[in-house]
Amino acid sequence: MDNLIALLIAAPLLGAAVLLCGGRRLDKIGHWLGTLLAASSFVIGLVLFADMLGRSADDRAMYQHLFSWIPVGGFQADIAFQLDQLSMTFVLLITGVGTLIHVYSIGYMEHDERRRRFFGYLNLFVAAMLLLVLADNYLLLYFGWEGVGLASYLLIGFWQHKPSAATAAKKAFLVNRVGDIGLSIAIMLMFTTFGTFAFGPVLESAGETSEGKLTAIGLMLLLAACGKSAQVPLQSWLGDAMEGPTPVSALIHAATMVTAGVYLIVRSADIFNAAPDAQLVVTVVGAVTLLFGAIVGCAKDDIKKALAGSTMSQIGYMILAAGLGPIGYAFAIMHLVTHGFFKAGLFLGAGSVMHGMNDEVDMRKYGGLRKYMPVTFVTFGLGYLAIIGFPGLSGFFSKDKIIEAAFAKGGTEGWILGAVTLLGAAITAYYMTRVMLMTFFGEKRWQPDAEGREPHPHESPKSMTIPMVLLAFGSVFAGGVFGIGDRFVTWLEPVTAFEHGHPPISAGAITSATVAVMVIGVGIAYLQYGRRPVPVVAPRGSLLTRAARRDLLQDDFNHAVFVTGGTHLTRSLVYVDHSLVDGVVNGTAAGVGGLSGRLRKLQNGYVRSYAVSMFGGTAVLIAATLLMRAV
Repeated sequence: MDNLIALLIAAPLLGAAVLLCGGRRLDKIGHWLGTLLAASSFVIGLVLFADMLGRSADDRAMYQHLFSWIPVGGFQADIAFQLDQLSMTFVLLITGVGTLIHVYSIGYMEHDERRRRFFGYLNLFVAAMLLLVLADNYLLLYFGWEGVGLASYLLIGFWQHKPSAATAAKKAFLVNRVGDIGLSIAIMLMFTTFGTFAFGPVLESAGETSEGKLTAIGLMLLLAACGKSAQVPLQSWLGDAMEGPTPVSALIHAATMVTAGVYLIVRSADIFNAAPDAQLVVTVVGAVTLLFGAIVGCAKDDIKKALAGSTMSQIGYMILAAGLGPIGYAFAIMHLVTHGFFKAGLFLGAGSVMHGMNDEVDMRKYGGLRKYMPVTFVTFGLGYLAIIGFPGLSGFFSKDKIIEAAFAKGGTEGWILGAVTLLGAAITAYYMTRVMLMTFFGEKRWQPDAEGREPHPHESPKSMTIPMVLLAFGSVFAGGVFGIGDRFVTWLEPVTAFEHGHPPISAGAITSATVAVMVIGVGIAYLQYGRRPVPVVAPRGSLLTRAARRDLLQDDFNHAVFVTGGTHLTRSLVYVDHSLVDGVVNGTAAGVGGLSGRLRKLQNGYVRSYAVSMFGGTAVLIAATLLMRAV
């Protein structure tokens, strides 16, 4: 079975190669070929999963070595794969949800002339993400990491004829390059510290290395995770990435790119366990981003950007849980998987709404769509209930465990983190209820577009609704299945280890508080958007609302500090270069040239001038000799 691991990556990679290089002759079948190869990878994953279940818990890891990539002296880089419980979880999520998004894209991209190329990029995205989670060393992981960045750039900017899409793709690419520098530095530090970058030797030796080195490695890994998972301070690209086709948004937010940072931290658990300072920073970043994304999501009228703020916040929950160490690693991954179901469903539902509304994204121009799009309404509604933590649905089980783990951190830190996670749950309930009410309830508010076309909302074709229905089942049942008998925790324990947390208050009290804040968030949103007419034009709002509409001024900050600041720094360096560096060089040259010009006049070719010079020199020497004797 170990030999099948490479086929997981090979199937979608083959699809990308054929679709991108095969030319227009594949236009009529390209979408089917891309979907078939993604589904093939999912089937292979199921076969390997069944084989893994048949083994004992300590013997489930599988390895496949293909060849030595870079064998140079002590520098050994291999193309080798590792499939254990953690990577298997990601394989099934990436290929399963990814395949459903491929199916959905068949209908969504039906009229796009470049559909074949789109499916080639989707296959490339899936292949790169699979390489990232299956690599058995950090260098090969980095190769997949960069592949994910490339694929996201191509897909976010797929409609590059739109300046906003081209700019968004470039922004995502450049912001992620900052995080990629962190990963490259971490890999260099690993090699100089451990002599290798293979997972096994690095993680096994982490406990025997100085805390300072591990802290440096951990912080660089966190920087990388912040870039891919859109965490503060590298979160600014995520909202703009909604310029890509909606299936791209679903793939990025649910199964691929933003989950990569969580995987990296959990995979490097032994490093963070031995570097408590780095682990604390991970927790703080997750807590800050959790609230940051939630506040941004409250103020967005663009349905996709509201969901993007939601993703930022939910990934913040996962990063926070990963920063809690062994009491939180499994719950971070559990929430990642449940989030993959309901967030993919929400994005595909948003795409279905846009499909029926002439691509309108402003929720203030929706209203009452439940009557026209019943399947979309029900599936989106189940995803909504899951993400707000409605009792019995998947998000309730996974998010509740993270909140318990936050309180179990202990001391003042535990109370602060617990309060932050509860506040985040309340805000999540508020902004998601706002999205639900503005889109599916109330009176219709749609208007003719700029070309005078009146929207005629209607249900999407089955190629779009069937994936939404399947994802809705996951939104409802996944958390409960994982939570029965701590199945998911037991599944991951050989890889991530697990310690039972001991919150200062009972689990029942925490659950009650979680449900209470959820009800409060829903109630406030209902009072504002359910019992009052929704204005078609957004009111000016408070200072916080206006700031949230502008992503809490993150772009303004980046422009002021990095763009304007960088411009002034560059101008200052140019001034120093011209005035000081060039001044010294040019001044020296001018001085030498002037002195040479004056000395040249002494060589005039006249004998009498030379005789006078000799006489003067002799006189000076005689005078100096007499003076020395007199002294």
